[in-house]
Amino acid sequence: MTPVDLDEPVRAMLRPLLDVLGCTLVEPDLREASDIALEIDGRVVAVVRPPALHGALDRLIEGVERELGGRLASLDREQKQLAIRLLDERGAFILRRAVEDVADAMGVSRITVYNYLNAIHR
Repeated sequence: MTPVDLDEPVRAMLRPLLDVLGCTLVEPDLREASDIALEIDGRVVAVVRPPALHGALDRLIEGVERELGGRLASLDREQKQLAIRLLDERGAFILRRAVEDVADAMGVSRITVYNYLNAIHR
């Protein structure tokens, strides 16, 4: 069974998760050390390949935008605070220059992003 042979309900179930995480489904025989094997009855039927770290912040931002239904810059204050919370929970701010890049995407100052983060961590 290859990823192509996976039952459509299984593929449909995996698709949203893989899309949000930026992962791809690959053939078992193309498995690399960092890949995640999907097994059914003890047999590897597909492999999930995590995305490269390069572009991770963009993927996190895109995921939050999809979840909240709009670009970060178009969100109201309350939604921007929620976006910061979601990004923080997903580890976005451990990435270099994340505060500045998120502030640019939101159309706010980095001080505003720091204020939202401080409010979350209080």
